Amino acid sequence: MEIQPEYARLRHEDPISRVTLPYGGHAWLITRYEDVRFVLSDSRFSRTASVRPGAPRFFEQPVADGLGYMDPPQHTALRRLLNRAFTARRVQRFRPRVQQIAESLLDGPAGSTPPIDLVTAYAQPLAGQVVCEFVGVPYEDSDQFAPFFNAVVSTTAFAPDEIQVAVNSVQRYFTDLVAAERRKPSDTFFGELVRQSEYEVPLEDEQLVNLGFGAIVAGYETTSSQLSNFTFLLLTRPDRLKSLQANPEEIPDAVEELLRYVPLLSYGGNPVVATEDVTVAGHLVRAGETVVPSNNAANRDEQVFADPENIDLRRRPNPHLAFHHGPHFCLGSQLARAELQIGLHLLITRRPHLSLDVAPEDVAWKQGSVLRAPAALPVRW
Repeated sequence: MEIQPEYARLRHEDPISRVTLPYGGHAWLITRYEDVRFVLSDSRFSRTASVRPGAPRFFEQPVADGLGYMDPPQHTALRRLLNRAFTARRVQRFRPRVQQIAESLLDGPAGSTPPIDLVTAYAQPLAGQVVCEFVGVPYEDSDQFAPFFNAVVSTTAFAPDEIQVAVNSVQRYFTDLVAAERRKPSDTFFGELVRQSEYEVPLEDEQLVNLGFGAIVAGYETTSSQLSNFTFLLLTRPDRLKSLQANPEEIPDAVEELLRYVPLLSYGGNPVVATEDVTVAGHLVRAGETVVPSNNAANRDEQVFADPENIDLRRRPNPHLAFHHGPHFCLGSQLARAELQIGLHLLITRRPHLSLDVAPEDVAWKQGSVLRAPAALPVRW
């Protein structure tokens, strides 16, 4: 769960430093909290330009289109539409269903005779069923698109043509789903999105497909990975685990601290491109230059977080950047929080003797993926 110690030196000595990305050339790496927030929120930095041919990037394959790579005004209009469909009220009403799903898993596959793989028995099906039901995708259809998720979020594990085949397959499924929602919209995020799009921001079917697919991928892979990461961290720090088990009311604060501390991305950060000359950390970034704001480095900034390398499960305030900042702040942050809070609470309280079934160093981790998480997490209780 550690990040590169070099980040700490850079924050002090070289908060904007020149780096070379694996593809496309040079970029500026930003490591201080205040500077990262500035870059993430300033309209002079473009996500769209960062995925144009020849732009410095971390991965060989082209990035799929989506809301995360749009700039205003297109992004602003779509984000407003999505906000109306993905409301805090809808998430709050859905929390009891999250609890039911987690309980059913613990009473079913995750409650079977140990040892079990917590990733496949609990973290992945919890995240998958929650996001499918919330978005409006029949979970029983998940076998038609879930196998493609690993390819879609891969870096080197799959070849570019294999990734494109995966994307095409999932898009075909969502095209059929859009047609069904247009005929009879459901009372879900996706159904509301279809209704809103008919008179708020008219969207072509292809745009709705990408938005629906993007919501599923983002909600499934990230949340299941972090639930696995959080569990691994607690199991390797039994004092923290026992404290939470004795004080489960502290889990919401603990989740925020784990979001701050545990890196999710396996790379430095999402690049952006300056559209005009702009000063960052006292340095002039020229128009056309790429900047990589590191959320992971910012979340360990000692100017914002006291003793940042220590895990303080009661830390307040905790203005971490795990869900990003600015226009691209994570749309599903409240749903992710609900899943992580409820999923972790039920797991550690209903399995009070939960422990790893292998040595920590023997846990296998995902390879060739944009996400950092255990590939499997063998546990017993």
